[in-house]
Amino acid sequence: MNTTYELLFRNGTVVNHDGIGTPDIAVRNGRVAAIGDIDPRRAARVVDCTGLHILPGVIDSQVHFREPGAEHKEDLETGSRAAVMGGVTAVFEMPNTKPTTTSAEALADKVRRGTGRMHCDFAFWVGGTRENVADIPELERLPGAAGIKVFIGSSTGDLLVEDDAGIAAILGQTRRRAAFHAEDEPRLNERKPLRVPGDPSSHPVWRDATAALMATERLVSIARRAGARIHVLHISTADEIAFLADHKDVATAEATPHHLTLSADDYARLGTLLQMNPPVRDRAHQAGVWQGLANGVIDVLGSDHAPHTLEEKAKPYPDSPSGMTGVQTLVPIMLDHVNNGRLSLERLVDLTSAGPARIFGIARKGRIAVGYDADFTIVDMKRRATITNRWIASRAAWTPYDGKRVIGWPVGTVVRGREVMWDGELVTPSNGAPVLFHEALPRG
Repeated sequence: MNTTYELLFRNGTVVNHDGIGTPDIAVRNGRVAAIGDIDPRRAARVVDCTGLHILPGVIDSQVHFREPGAEHKEDLETGSRAAVMGGVTAVFEMPNTKPTTTSAEALADKVRRGTGRMHCDFAFWVGGTRENVADIPELERLPGAAGIKVFIGSSTGDLLVEDDAGIAAILGQTRRRAAFHAEDEPRLNERKPLRVPGDPSSHPVWRDATAALMATERLVSIARRAGARIHVLHISTADEIAFLADHKDVATAEATPHHLTLSADDYARLGTLLQMNPPVRDRAHQAGVWQGLANGVIDVLGSDHAPHTLEEKAKPYPDSPSGMTGVQTLVPIMLDHVNNGRLSLERLVDLTSAGPARIFGIARKGRIAVGYDADFTIVDMKRRATITNRWIASRAAWTPYDGKRVIGWPVGTVVRGREVMWDGELVTPSNGAPVLFHEALPRG
């Protein structure tokens, strides 16, 4: 019998947009070529997935890989290596690098750096500023652009646009969904005296829930007037969940594993390693974010992977930088929540594959379907493992989950039909390529 397919995945439990089943999946030329009962003799190679679950490739739509400008913390190769080691097949990387990603030239430079060097597929958020407003219609359609990202509350980098007029000007130019870090800058400045030197547990006192809610309320109001679509990143408060439930026509929302897993109780144990913007808060707010995930207000999960070296994180608060690693731990942390009954595996697939494809308009990714990229996250739902710093592939080489035992583990990462990671080892050379979007398809 003539060989028809390069790869055939058999005997796995497939979790997809249309439910759970046990079909075979055949791959040809990097895409899904057939699904069903397929004769293994038709494939050049068969991958036996007995006892494993095959998920659509996990898409992490918020990572900071620090290149160019801060490669001592991370670069596109090391960050993407961490991604595939954790089962992530595509990432959207943030613009607060040095120089910032705010021009066509800076975006093209990142695409060039990532192509064939990153281990997973990629897109790059372009920073929206007062200076590049007129260029936004072109910038958001360029190859490799995930869309426009705006910081309306200061965080790491130099991309702050805190005033209503500046935000409105940017949203008046966008046609794709723009992403926002939403904390109210005037309130943050007003509350800076509440920071207690040496005490990172004062971080959520300074950057309080009201600062997040005020910014999200302003943002939705401006977006509605502009007729624009927005995406509110890293929701950290119960208040925002309640508010956004009434504004799903214009606003989608992201939750992070750290806001769902860690709480203010952990500052005593982790200190500045827990310091993030917006902050990890008390259990009442954590419960509110979980409620938003359960009732559908939350559309996607993103890791907000934002590495700093341990030396940098060891600076006394508030001189310590905000950020932690997360892209490699997104899948095992969330699989552990699945096994503990906090959400279903189908809902996790919606949050990490179908959801990102739906709200960002990703072409050929987000589901296991004929004609789609053969991107798979293959997991062992029964494997018990311990997350350790030694396992972390990020150049930062640490995780706030060091020593945490989990049930459920990524065992395979397949990107466009290439087995990139299998059972904890990189098994093929890097071959990352830009993600395609329906609203920015190349012409010609």
